This record gives sequence, C-alpha cells and structure tokens, in this order.
Amino acid sequence: MRTVHGRRQTDTNDEISLGTVARAVWRNKRSIIGPTLLIAAAAFVAVNLIAPRYKSEARVLVEGRENIFLRPEAEKQMMERGTVDPETVTSQVQLILSRDLAREVIKELNLAELPEFNAALKEFSPLQVLRTIGILRDPMSMTLEERVLAAYYERITAFAVDKSRVIAIEFQSADPELAPKVANLVAEKYLTFQQVAKQDQARSASKWLSGELEKLRDKVSEAEGKVEEFRARSNLFFGSGSVTLSNQQLTDLNTQVSAARAQKADAEARARLIRETMASGQPIESSDIVNSELIRRLSEQRVTLRAQLAEQSSTLLPQHPRIREMRAQINDLDQQIRSEGERLARALENEAKVAGARLETLNATLDQAKRQSASTSEQDVQLRALEREAKAQKDLFESYLAKYREATARDSIAAAPADARIISRAVVSNIPFYPKKMPIVLIATLGTFSLAMAFVVTGALLSGETQRPAPLQIDTTPAQAAAQAPAAAEPVAAKPAKAKARFAKAKSAETRQEPSRLPAAANVPPPPKPAPTKLAPTPGTTVDALAASLQQSGDAGRCIAVIGAARDVGTTLTAIALSRQLAQTSRVILVDLAFAGPNIEVISSDPSAPGIAELVRGEASFGDIITRDRATRLHLVAAGQLGNDAEGIFVSDMLWAALVALAQSYDHLVIDAGAQSETSLQPIAQAASWAVLVGGVATAAPALAALSEELAAAGFAEVSMLTGPPPALEPVAVQSAA
Repeated sequence: MRTVHGRRQTDTNDEISLGTVARAVWRNKRSIIGPTLLIAAAAFVAVNLIAPRYKSEARVLVEGRENIFLRPEAEKQMMERGTVDPETVTSQVQLILSRDLAREVIKELNLAELPEFNAALKEFSPLQVLRTIGILRDPMSMTLEERVLAAYYERITAFAVDKSRVIAIEFQSADPELAPKVANLVAEKYLTFQQVAKQDQARSASKWLSGELEKLRDKVSEAEGKVEEFRARSNLFFGSGSVTLSNQQLTDLNTQVSAARAQKADAEARARLIRETMASGQPIESSDIVNSELIRRLSEQRVTLRAQLAEQSSTLLPQHPRIREMRAQINDLDQQIRSEGERLARALENEAKVAGARLETLNATLDQAKRQSASTSEQDVQLRALEREAKAQKDLFESYLAKYREATARDSIAAAPADARIISRAVVSNIPFYPKKMPIVLIATLGTFSLAMAFVVTGALLSGETQRPAPLQIDTTPAQAAAQAPAAAEPVAAKPAKAKARFAKAKSAETRQEPSRLPAAANVPPPPKPAPTKLAPTPGTTVDALAASLQQSGDAGRCIAVIGAARDVGTTLTAIALSRQLAQTSRVILVDLAFAGPNIEVISSDPSAPGIAELVRGEASFGDIITRDRATRLHLVAAGQLGNDAEGIFVSDMLWAALVALAQSYDHLVIDAGAQSETSLQPIAQAASWAVLVGGVATAAPALAALSEELAAAGFAEVSMLTGPPPALEPVAVQSAA
C-alpha cells in the first residue's frame, strides 16, 4: 500500500531503496562491529594458542639409472635410459606413501615415543571433551601403530611436480629439526626399497634359473645320446665338414670320374695329334715329342749332320761319298725320330685305354654309391630331426646359463641402483608453516562482518522499511492484464535509442466521450478519492518551478498530463518545455495524445517514424515508435497515422497498456492531451496522477477554477495551473508548434 497526495493504491511490486538499506545498516552498526571485533579477537587468541608446525621438503628425480656395464646382455641394444610416463611417476608417489615405508621410518626415528605422534603421551587437551562426548574420534580407542600412522600421514605429503619426473616429499612437525629428518629419511628409504626390490628380483630369477638349468642339462644329454645311438645304428657317420660318409664318398667318386674322363680324352687327343703330324710329313713339334730324351739327342745329331753337310757341300760334289754318307746318316736319324714318335703315339693310346677302363670302373662304383645313398635318405631325415632337437635343447640351456650368470652377478645391492635419485635434501626451517595467523584472523573477521551485515540487511528487508513504491499502474480486468503483459515487457528490452518511422497529422472531431465508449479499465468505477486542493490561477508560476515541484514529489509526479483550457493556448509548447526541463536530470518521454491538435514530430530526430497509432494497430513496436528530441535527450512518441480510426485508437486497451509500460520504463511520462474540450479526461486520469492545466493569456480565473474542479472530479490527484504566454522554444521547434 502507498499514498500519493491523498491517494492510496495497492502495489505488490515495490522496489528496494538502497539509501534506506544504507541507513538501516548505519543504525545497526553496533550489531555489526561488535561481533566482528569479538570474533577477530577470539581468532587472534586461538591462532596464538595453536602449536606451530614447521615444514621441510625433499625432492626425488625418477629416472633410469641402470649401469650399461651391468645391464643384461639382452638389453644392451636398448636405449640407455628408458621412458618414464606420468603413470610411473604417480605409482612411485604411492610407493613413497606406502605403509611399509612409513613403518620403517617410524621405527628408525622412534616416532612412537614422541607426544606429537602418540596421543597417549599428551597432557590434557580441550579437545578431550569433544572426544569424550563423541564429536571427535578418541585416539585412545586405536592401537599404538594406528595412532602413530594416523599422525604420520596427517603430516606427510608427496606429489609429482607438474610437467616433470620430480616427486616432492613434504613433512610437517612441531619440531623444526625433526621435519627435515623425516623428509630425508623417507627419500632414502624410498631408494632403498627400489634397490631391495631389484635385488629380490635378481635372486628370484637366479633361483628359478638354477632349477631350470638342472632340468635342461639332463634333457641336452638325453637328446645328444639319442643322436649318437641312431647314427651308430643306421651307419650314418660324418666325415670332414659335418658331411656324412656316403655323401662324402659320392663327392669323391664324382671327382675321380671327372678326372679319369679328362685323362682319357687328353691321351687320345695327343696320340691323334702325333699320328696326324707324322702322316703329313711335317716336323713333330708335340710337347710329348719335345720332352723325349731320345728324340732330343737324335734331333741334335741331325742338326749337327746337316750343318756338316752344308759345310761339305760347298767343296764337294753331291755324288761325293762323304756327302752321300752324311745324307744317309740324316735319313737314318729321321727314321729313328719317326719310330720314336709312333712309339709315343702307341703309349698315349694305351694310356687312353687305361683311363677308359678306369672310367668304367669309377662309373660302376658311383652308381652303386648312389643307390646306397638313396636307401639311407629316410634315416638321414630322422637323424637331422634328432640333431635339431638336441641343438634346440642345447641353445636353451646355454641361454639360461648366460642369464643365470647375469642374475648371479646382479645379486648385490650395489649392482642394482634405484630408478631415482635425490636431487634436493630437506633443510631446517625456522618459519612456521601452520597456522597462518594473519590470513586466519582476516578470514574470520571478514566472515563475521559479512554474516552480521547479512543479518542486518535481511532484517531490514523483512521489516519492509527498505521498500520504495513502484510506478503507478492502471486498474485492469484479468483479461486486459493478460493482453497488456507482452506490451509492458517490450519497452524494457527495446530502448528508445533507435526509433524510426514517421509522424503524420490527423484530427478527430471527437468531443468528450460517453462512459460506454471508454476502455474497459475506464468503465470500472474508480475508488473513492479525496478532493484535490483547489488552486487559484497563479500568474507567477513558471515551467521551471513546476518541473522542480514534480521532481520533488516522488512517484506522484512520474505521470503528468498537460491539458489545455482551450485550443491554441500553447498546450504542446508547454508540454515540450516541461519535458525538456525534466529531461535535464531524469529520463523523460513525451507522448502525443492530442489527436485533434498539433503534433510533436517537428522536434523529432526522425519525423517519418511511426507513432502510437501504429503500435496500437500492431504495425510497429516500441523500438520503432520511440525517437529522440533534436535539441535535448528527451524521448518522443508521436501520434502517428490515425486515419479514420482515431476514436478506436483512443479507446483501445493496447493504448493504455502501452502508457503503463512507458511509465514503468522512464522516470517521468508526459502526455500531451490537447484541449480539455477535445479529449476524454477519465481514461487519462487513470494513466496520469498529475494534471497540468494550461490557461494561456485569455482564460479568466473563474473559468480556470471550474476547469480545475472538473479535472479533480475526473480522477487527477494533483492539478497545477500555468497561465500567461506559452514558453519560447528553439527556432526549429517554433516553426511548426502551435
């Protein structure tokens, strides 16, 4: 409920006044500052009572550290350092946080004997009360190992550093010297665990390989024995070069046959050459003849005799006995040489016959060896199978033996380096890590301040003292409210910055309407209203003074109707001047409803934009009809193209719903209603609560008083009067304004 100058209306959409909220907060400042200071002091005391903890950090780099000289033979061709993926680093983090490693650290440092890790050794604590009533878990209900492990895991943190293979190990303790000891010992135990795991792996492998070698040794002996037994039984012995004797015999016989065949052919060829040479009477120059000692002596004697014959022929006649004797000796030597050649030819022929006989013998032996080799092929296949089995067993035995030797050599903690190394050891820190005194006090203070502020603001909102009345609305029926809903929501989204379409003048001969012609909202009897204050014409009242009065009146001055006492008294000029004055400090819109008088399109930045008539007919939207004043930031809505339906537009529910929507979107809504005699006052009074009666210079005071009474009777809560000449506007506006 709200009251506007004696007029009380119901409004459920009141707005929140931030100024009222601020005043409510200031009134309750003690309720905010008191708890805030109290909690800040309590937080300060609490953080100083808490035992501080010191944190130290050690870092470990995960990498392959296998020595290439100690690496197994099978891995020597691999890369020197294997790839470490993120999953591997995460798994190593879990190894660092394992319970087995934690037990080793606790045992070596005797953490169970420290009150920090064993709650049974602590003195009385205020938390003991909460443990007794069951709010907190009582550590005494756990075993000693569980208590120490719980305290240990509460203080240790291990995590992988982003985008690296580095693991950070952090430990907190009330003793600044104990924190680095635990962090460094955890890192060392982690490396020892890796080395022990590798050593156990090597021992397990050597133990298994030892048993397998005993089995393989027996298998190899058995397989080799089967091979030798089968070879002896089948008479498949090997000669030189791992070739069986039968195959080697075939090879030798084949070689001998080839040599005998070549020898026979060679002897036959040489014997044939000697006989052909002797038959032709040519000198024998065969190598066999030349190499004969007898033929060589005979040839030398023949050469000597021929030399003597040539010498004697120079002095003796051909028939001389000495010449004839020498010729006879030469012929005898030739005969002896020829006889020796025939003997050599016969010797070569005999040699060829011997070679042929030997060739036949070798061929027979070769055929017999071939038949024997064919008969032993099946046994040879079986022998090769047994040999393959024996070789496979032997290779496996040798492979296991080599691995066994490698595993035995690696059965040492020094020969199995860990796949990580410490790159940063923890050091003693003298700066407490917990609690963070200043942040805790600030958070507690700000939280208490915000909570107290929220309680105060919520109480003020629930009490209703921060509510500001919403703009005045027209009473409508449920059907009209449903029709007005989309129209009222549209102007909020459609800002009046880009309005366009055009205005046109249209006049209507409509006079005062009958009650039956009013919109449905006007037919509903208005609630009883107090009589307005009767105002006498005040010649000294100005537009500036009226604008100031409207701005100070609050919601009562948001909707103003400018009505002329008669035509041509400057109603439109007064509405423009009043709107421009209000627009200097507020968001104002001027709507032209003077259908029978001058229009305001002359001052618009877009005179061709559509108006309220197009909006009512559904031909334009709010964004299309709202334009801007060319001289100020005032927004305008012209009458538009009325046509022959001016009366229907005026009584349309859409028109009054649009006015309600505009009143909710702007600080002030100014309606140019035209002359009082040419408009229906009752619908306008439903839309506007303040009427400005323009009397001009010719209207008498009694007539103005009577018109004021008529406006009050129509439903206006406030009536102001302006007399005198109309205000002067810029030249661009005076050219067409009446």
